[in-house]
Amino acid sequence: MTPDAQSTPDSRASLDPLPLDGIVVADFSRVLAGPLATMTLADLGARVIKVERPETGDDTRSWSPPQSPTGATYFESVNRNKESVCLNLTDAQDRELALKLAERADVLVENFKPGGLAALGLGYEELSARNPGLIYASISGFGDAGGADLPGYDFIVQAAGGLMSITGPEESPYKAGVALVDVLTAKDTTISILAALRHRQSTGRGTHLKLNLLSSLQGALANQGQAWLGAGKLPARMGNDHPSIVPYQLLECADGPLAVAIGNDGQFHRFAQELGVPELAEDERFSTNPQRVAYREELIPLLEQALSARPAEQWRDALLAAQLPCGLVAGIDGGVELAEDLGLEPTVEVTDRSGATVGRQFRHPAQWEPALAHPRLAPPSLGEDTDAVVRWLTD
Repeated sequence: MTPDAQSTPDSRASLDPLPLDGIVVADFSRVLAGPLATMTLADLGARVIKVERPETGDDTRSWSPPQSPTGATYFESVNRNKESVCLNLTDAQDRELALKLAERADVLVENFKPGGLAALGLGYEELSARNPGLIYASISGFGDAGGADLPGYDFIVQAAGGLMSITGPEESPYKAGVALVDVLTAKDTTISILAALRHRQSTGRGTHLKLNLLSSLQGALANQGQAWLGAGKLPARMGNDHPSIVPYQLLECADGPLAVAIGNDGQFHRFAQELGVPELAEDERFSTNPQRVAYREELIPLLEQALSARPAEQWRDALLAAQLPCGLVAGIDGGVELAEDLGLEPTVEVTDRSGATVGRQFRHPAQWEPALAHPRLAPPSLGEDTDAVVRWLTD
């Protein structure tokens, strides 16, 4: 960490020290993957200075509706606990300020088109010569070699990388309901930055981290990807069914679906008992999981026939009492309500610079014991901190 960063006051000075307290992050990223990674670092105590284009800022500031009273909810979802600085990187004076920021930073995150920042004199080679300990994280869609010119949009990567081939009903490919590849890439970026900070602690050296959406997607394909690599079996779309476990899907009850996840033969025996059809567990076709996978088409109608006797909520209560994994299908509102009922405190109230509460957001997922005083600063307005940061950089 830099001496300047240690001595520079910011809006979180009154909070207890956090794991990344004193770390300065220069955030040259926009949209989702980069900003989510840097917000995670900010949640953990880093000082994140977000560099934005004058007048327009991050693209997602205009991605609405929906909007909260303070701006586009897309932008707000990944930009809390940051400072916003407007710099025109094609202007020599502003570019010099960007260089000063990189010199003082511990971490720089960018998702320009590969080579874009280097063309402005802000590439890794130039900056590491000025700041040898800098951890420089570059995020792209398809890497900086053969895929350097390909557009790096989450939806395109979901399609080209194979995720849509295993998502949705058999007759039609579907994307995930959120920009999942961007989110996965953000988490890979955060993990890599934390590892690089530890590496720098022992070696004194910075590094250039290169991440791309396609690789993060492929690294998350897990059992589906290994089915192809290890067994030559190309997975297909199966809707809500599981390729290797039955029943592990939505099953229709008297008034709608119930999510059921029966992971072993003992659970299936108890499941059949609770449904009042114990004979299914003794049936040779269904007595083991491989058999249930083979005879899926025969088993599912029999289970749904039994489930049709009662509403989904009644089945959920009975099955949970028998320690069988299941759940109702809820909206995001229902998911928040469930988390609150379970005491997980899923959200936090965020405040403006005066301390006034201006909204609510999902908190950082990790809970610490003893508890830490995490920062809860609302996303900044465009250029809100330009003057203060420029004074710091030119002091």
